[in-house]
Amino acid sequence: MPFLRPYRGRIAWALVFLIGAAVSTLVLPIALRSLIDMGLVAADPGARVMALREHFFALFLVGAALGVFSAARFYMVTWIGERVTADLRSAVYAHVLRQSPEFFETTQTGEVLSRLTTDTTLVQTVVGSSLSMGLRNTVMGVGALIMLIVTNPYVMTQVLGILVLVVLPSLLFGRRVRRLSRASQDRVADSSAIAAEVLNAVPVVQGFVQEPRETARFARATEDAFQTARKRSRVRAVLVAFIITATFGALLWGLYQGTQAVLGGHISAGHLGQTVVYVIILVSSVAVLSEVYGDLLRAAGATERLMELLAARSPVADAPSPRALPPVQGGSSLAFDHVSFAYPSRPQHPALRGVSLAVQPGETVAVVGPSGAGKSTLFHLLLRFYDAHAGSVRLDGVPVRELALAELRQRIGIVPQDSTVFSTSAMENIRYGRPGARDDEVIAAARAAFAHDFISALPEGYATFLGERGVRLSGGQRQRIAIARAMLKNPPLLLLDEATSALDAESERMVQAALEAAMRNRTTLVIAHRLATVQRADRIVVMEAGSIVDVGTHAELVARGGLYARLAAMQFELAPAEGVGAV
Repeated sequence: MPFLRPYRGRIAWALVFLIGAAVSTLVLPIALRSLIDMGLVAADPGARVMALREHFFALFLVGAALGVFSAARFYMVTWIGERVTADLRSAVYAHVLRQSPEFFETTQTGEVLSRLTTDTTLVQTVVGSSLSMGLRNTVMGVGALIMLIVTNPYVMTQVLGILVLVVLPSLLFGRRVRRLSRASQDRVADSSAIAAEVLNAVPVVQGFVQEPRETARFARATEDAFQTARKRSRVRAVLVAFIITATFGALLWGLYQGTQAVLGGHISAGHLGQTVVYVIILVSSVAVLSEVYGDLLRAAGATERLMELLAARSPVADAPSPRALPPVQGGSSLAFDHVSFAYPSRPQHPALRGVSLAVQPGETVAVVGPSGAGKSTLFHLLLRFYDAHAGSVRLDGVPVRELALAELRQRIGIVPQDSTVFSTSAMENIRYGRPGARDDEVIAAARAAFAHDFISALPEGYATFLGERGVRLSGGQRQRIAIARAMLKNPPLLLLDEATSALDAESERMVQAALEAAMRNRTTLVIAHRLATVQRADRIVVMEAGSIVDVGTHAELVARGGLYARLAAMQFELAPAEGVGAV
């Protein structure tokens, strides 16, 4: 209903056209009765010819009205169906994009894509076609039933009693169809999730020669979907057969009573003809409604899945009355004050335990430690992908919980370990950092990130399409695109997450030069496993098991002989006598 409400005017016109088409259909039997009783039965041949002309012309006008109203109804309802589906798809997509990473810990991307495509297509079929047919046939069926009751009250009272007995089993069948429809959509989503996961990892699948295994896994999921759909179709077929057979039998009983009335001289032949046509209209309406009822039940399952997505609420949201960040020059300050946190998917394993850290404007601070120490979690809390369970995180003196998410993230630039490159040109990939930037500003950012030369060497320069996930670029080139994007954004706080971990020596040298350029005149927080990349940091924070275990410069930490010294010894292969400490 919320998606239909904005188009109330068009829906009203669609209903007008629908009623017009239904009324035109219901007028046909009356015109037919007049044709039989007055045009065919009249005694005078001349009067009969004139009556036939008049009645056939009236029938033509009814048919023309039916054609015009039906065409207008079809266009209007189809437009509403397409429009509502587009709005629904956009709303679901926008809502999913606003979810915190916690949502994606339990929801597969392929399942979301299935709901955006398969489920919305089902809704489109119902709103744009089935619902229109259902409403039209409901009006026609009710109208035919009323006319039959008015013209044959005694007989139709019996028929209605029989029809009531048809409705009750139909409702019971309908509930089962709806449950199976939901299950069928879930199984389709499972196969979509498998496909999305595997297609994003084709090199790994092929490298481990797992094509047969993945093909079989997808085939099993598809077969499960087929079997569930087969059960749904079987129950739905039984439902349709029952409704049509029972309704047809009841109406045939009424028709038999009508023929007996004609033979007894109680009604005219035209009256019987009118009754026959109304019976046909009613039976065909019930047949169509039984099909539409199945479509509605199937779409109800799809709609439930879409509404579940729209009902999902991110635990991270804008503050009710967001505070404004103070203006800064030369970098932001940030602080973690006794912060503790555990990821929702593993609440018994804290990622941070009482972490306190203050970073001054313009300072470069490196965070090092073994995997799982909590380094990336600092970034997640600072960007408010999650909220800390205890303690507070502040940016420029303001708790991040009290900020609007857009303003908070606008002040932060990030270069992730796995650089994301979109399926568009090099120019647009860099411009993603600031969509309103001019071309010359984009090029200047690329030069600063040492990306200009390799971009210029591409077949179409900055207009070159980089392929899905940047497959046309090397790892170092993708990383420099990401750095240029962050530099174009020009934030006072820069987060570097393992920005050189997967690069060869030459690429690392280029990326390191780009990073040093990006770090000037701003606060920088660096996560690194390669200690050679952080030796010139103002401070190095050493983390282990979710806690800060040491802080200092490279020389101070090596001299103290703790965890950092051991890590340095392993990486630099320095002997204990050289002042690094025992391995």
